[in-house]
Amino acid sequence: MPSIDFIKSEYPLHWLVWNNEYKELDKELSKKVYDKEKHDARGRTPLMLAVTLGHLESARTLLQHATNVNTENREGWTVVQEAVATGDPELLQLVLERRDFQRYSSRVGGIPELLQKLKEAPDFYVEMKWEFTSWVPLVSRMCPSDTYKVYKQGSNVRIDTTLLGFDQTNWQRGNRSYVFKGQCDSAVMMEVDHETQQVYVEQMRMISAEDLQFLQPSEEAISSRLTTPIVTTYIDTDKISFERNKSGIWGWRSDKCEPVNGHDCKVFGASNVELVTKTRTEHLTETDKVKARAPKTPLQSFLGIAEVEEKQTALPETNNEEYSHIGNPCNITPEEYFDHTVDLKGRDIGRPKEVNTKIQKFKATLWLCENYPLSLQEQIMPIVDLMAISSSHFAKLKDFIQMQLPAGFPVKIEIPLFHVLNARITFGNIFGLDEEIPGITRIMEEDRITCVVDDSCFIPPASYSKLGAEVRRQFSIEEEDELLQFAIQQSLIEAGSEKDEVDIWEALRAQRPSRPNTPNIHAEEERQLQRAIQASLALYQQNLTTSPDSGSSALRASPEGGEADSPDSLIVSDHDLQMALVLSQREREEEEQQRRQEEEMLEQVLQLSLTEK
Repeated sequence: MPSIDFIKSEYPLHWLVWNNEYKELDKELSKKVYDKEKHDARGRTPLMLAVTLGHLESARTLLQHATNVNTENREGWTVVQEAVATGDPELLQLVLERRDFQRYSSRVGGIPELLQKLKEAPDFYVEMKWEFTSWVPLVSRMCPSDTYKVYKQGSNVRIDTTLLGFDQTNWQRGNRSYVFKGQCDSAVMMEVDHETQQVYVEQMRMISAEDLQFLQPSEEAISSRLTTPIVTTYIDTDKISFERNKSGIWGWRSDKCEPVNGHDCKVFGASNVELVTKTRTEHLTETDKVKARAPKTPLQSFLGIAEVEEKQTALPETNNEEYSHIGNPCNITPEEYFDHTVDLKGRDIGRPKEVNTKIQKFKATLWLCENYPLSLQEQIMPIVDLMAISSSHFAKLKDFIQMQLPAGFPVKIEIPLFHVLNARITFGNIFGLDEEIPGITRIMEEDRITCVVDDSCFIPPASYSKLGAEVRRQFSIEEEDELLQFAIQQSLIEAGSEKDEVDIWEALRAQRPSRPNTPNIHAEEERQLQRAIQASLALYQQNLTTSPDSGSSALRASPEGGEADSPDSLIVSDHDLQMALVLSQREREEEEQQRRQEEEMLEQVLQLSLTEK
């Protein structure tokens, strides 16, 4: 094991944090340059270590010296999430303030750089169609779609959208343009509301530490975080592999190609795409845990959702109190912690974790064109980077396409976004070739087509009134994530009738949430999935039933999709679900039988041809 002297020399900041010697930490950071983001033997920066240990004073000192809040540990948990896990509202408020300050500063500093990067690339116009789809019956038609219209001229970017978000009851539609105008070392951002004819203008300026008071999170926001589970959803990219999709019949298989918006594309499948949802509850009271706990049902296995409970090893019985405090209940010594060769056998610093992990396997699909007139890295990635600053689904798209994709431009991409939701993104109307766009002029060259984007595309109409950006409500990525998942939940509710609150399995009543951040969305998710499948079975039964008496337990819903004749008629029995599963199995068997017949026929044809010779 390493000696204390070795730890002090190798991890000087970590050592001071471990012992919460915050005054000495402040002196050292003031007089000497250190690597403030160095990872220790367990993959934590000094700030992450301070927060996990619950050392408020050391965390405050490190944040005053501009350490990075937006970091993750080896398990993918952020500094904010670890602060929530401590249950300390003062520590959480401190971390959130600095997180928001650093995000804003990063946004201000990053946008001019992105726009400058775009300046050298050829100008273009393209449309990105987003379609939200689901593998849960009926949900896809409840999910919205939108088309982002992207204009790029020099270091100016304009993005038009009609899907604005979710207002707790309905998808919000509108007609807005977001205009970014790059300058030497700054940028102007305009949000143009074409319906109210108003323009919100924001000069992207750096803010000082004195402005932190304006970023202070509310008491309600702090309380909400401390009384709800910590949830993270991400695509596990470690095992993903790409391979060409095949097409053909009778056993002859060739590489699949499909036209997308007039461009011939090779079709690739990304296998072993795992969508992982992790939920932590160790900071909750028993009452909060009961509220957050999702009912265990056969539905999860039916839908292919693997669920794993992870709990840290129980606290060992030891008399070593020297290092025992609220942030180190497992009594780990510094020699153990700072030696990466030591197996801690499930022990760790911080509160013992209670983690529930849901893993769902998907197959992402890519349609790649080798001669598309846009460059993914030079022209599209800066746009995705720009949108990823404030959009959770663009952030997930960015994560996916930053992988080592096969050669070609991804004209169409289908990726998982959430537990029940996929996104299909299609690029089209390049340079306004399919549909004329005002302000876009095409130039036909010998070997390629380019376009000129007029200055007028980036100037709002003179009749629009201009307002300051401070009156506009800004949502963080986390808030947008919560709203989107809440919207999915509402779509699942809408998939059934408005008053239908009968659970498939136990006739449990599902409560409609009053606001997106108070209920636990994930706790309700399984019930809403059941409701969606219930509604699907109801429609299936209606189509199957030829008379009121046919079938063992047919569902009778009103023509308007409202309340049925009686509550009892809404209950879907196990028999109905079993019948649906049997029918699905029968379809698979018929497909398999047809495939075998084709193979046998092909074999007979080959034998006949050989015999004739």
